[in-house]
Amino acid sequence: MGRSRRTIPEELLLLALDPATGTTAQPQTLDLGLAGAQLVELAMAGRIVPDGDRITVVNPRPTGDPTLDHALELLRRRGSAVRAVQWIGGPRLGLRQTYLAHLERCEMVKAVPGQVCGVLPTTRYQASDDCTNSAIKERLDTAIRTGVPPDPRTAALAALAHAVGLGKHLYPGNEGRSCRSRLRDLIRYDPLGGMVAHAVMDVQNGMPTAQVRTPGVRPVARPAARPAVVTGMVRAGIR
Repeated sequence: MGRSRRTIPEELLLLALDPATGTTAQPQTLDLGLAGAQLVELAMAGRIVPDGDRITVVNPRPTGDPTLDHALELLRRRGSAVRAVQWIGGPRLGLRQTYLAHLERCEMVKAVPGQVCGVLPTTRYQASDDCTNSAIKERLDTAIRTGVPPDPRTAALAALAHAVGLGKHLYPGNEGRSCRSRLRDLIRYDPLGGMVAHAVMDVQNGMPTAQVRTPGVRPVARPAARPAVVTGMVRAGIR
């Protein structure tokens, strides 16, 4: 996989990066979103195929991206199809920090050492190119503002951003309420990203294997016949 295009996990983390504080929004749920974003990226690269809510490795050939290839190898070692919620909710802590280090190696962010209260050491991160971050956000803004169906990558990014709670970070306050609602609605344009985003929300709701939703939690509109759409889309070679 070349570096001419950023991966969905990279873009999700860059969206979460706060330029004012150098920290990431939603740190507790961002790891789940990054794990889900890896699934979407691997599926778009033709390495895995979703069948309903399960993931199967169909091509173990490395992508050239070390973080994705590590995830692909872990999936391959399972030896059988794995539920998306089991993968996303698995004991793989620290994915956010792994991706921050990855982005630093790729010179997409700069690590800035500092201190908390003048005593405790800490590291903050600054985007190396503000235009890059602005371009990612602009894609979401355009889809929200125009109502034109976004490309699958942008739709998947929007679905995952909503799933991990980045809506309030990207579109804060009462004035951002309508944008947050439209961000949520973009999920319908990519069944693959929608399936993964719902798995992320299921794990957050404490249901790693169940398909039932927590009462009182407003779900994102789920496309009809989702498994058939997702499976057909990938088998037909749509990327």
